[in-house]
Amino acid sequence: MSRVVVIGATGHVGGYLVPRLVAAGHEVVAISRGVSTPYRDDPAWENVERIALDREAGDADGTFGAAIADLNPDVVIDMVCFTRDSAEKLVDAIRGRVDLLLSCGTIWIHGPASAVPVEEHEARNAFGDYGTQKAEIEEYLLTQSRDGGVPTSVLHPGHITGPGWHMINAAGNLDLGVWRTLAAGEPLVLPNFGLETVHHVHADDVAQAFQLALEKPEAAVGNGYHVVSERAVTLRGIAEAAAGWFGQEANLTFLPFDEFRAATPAEHADATWEHIARSPSMSIESAKRDLGYAPNYTSLEAIAEGLQWLIDDGQLDVGGRELRRA
Repeated sequence: MSRVVVIGATGHVGGYLVPRLVAAGHEVVAISRGVSTPYRDDPAWENVERIALDREAGDADGTFGAAIADLNPDVVIDMVCFTRDSAEKLVDAIRGRVDLLLSCGTIWIHGPASAVPVEEHEARNAFGDYGTQKAEIEEYLLTQSRDGGVPTSVLHPGHITGPGWHMINAAGNLDLGVWRTLAAGEPLVLPNFGLETVHHVHADDVAQAFQLALEKPEAAVGNGYHVVSERAVTLRGIAEAAAGWFGQEANLTFLPFDEFRAATPAEHADATWEHIARSPSMSIESAKRDLGYAPNYTSLEAIAEGLQWLIDDGQLDVGGRELRRA
């Protein structure tokens, strides 16, 4: 089995990925900025080497990539690369010293689609700093990989969802009040007709994809893959499902986006725009064919599990109503 260094190991996906790798017999070195607690408790962490490294500081003084290389990994999994410069510094340090680099991208490398579901090879049209920088990272990593550099694959998750954090809601933002409104059967305003899409994925399904890419490098290297649930869902679809989990019918009204923005706190309105302006609906046929990727959660199943966690953790008060899924 491989010696695997996971950069950003204690984040959302790492909480599932690290135990998966340990269970598969890999030797795992977990890199995080501080000695942070993993999102999920798991006995597997007792068998993991934990190292604290500050990537930002290490990139600035040129030490981060060398520190990773000096750990003598067979495989590096990079969950937290956000600039091409950072990617270049890591590749320069590990070139010729590792068998595989797996990097975490995002479906926001794509902008608005002209046809759905969107396949990996289609025009990107990314916009916004996050999406454009992730697109630049992927272009660099896959080009250098195909040119004989570090063998690399890039996996692009959708809206990562599950226990431990807030998930994108029926209004396309992170406002917990949206869930309370749906649970109570109260009126909820959605932008436009609520037909824009979002594409969730459970964190464990993202972890599954990384494990599969590690185990099938002959297929993965040189390629990028969407990692999402089987199907995107509309905002309206989320609202109707979530209300139903609490025995309610969704009481929805609709406003043109400019009016929705005027009636919504700026933080949440901005997040809604970021999501509906892209309305992602991504194909996973390449990941299924090449890697054997098979998501265990639908978008709604992932959302429901995360929602139950928010209730159990005391972050979301739904008036004592029980969440019941069919």
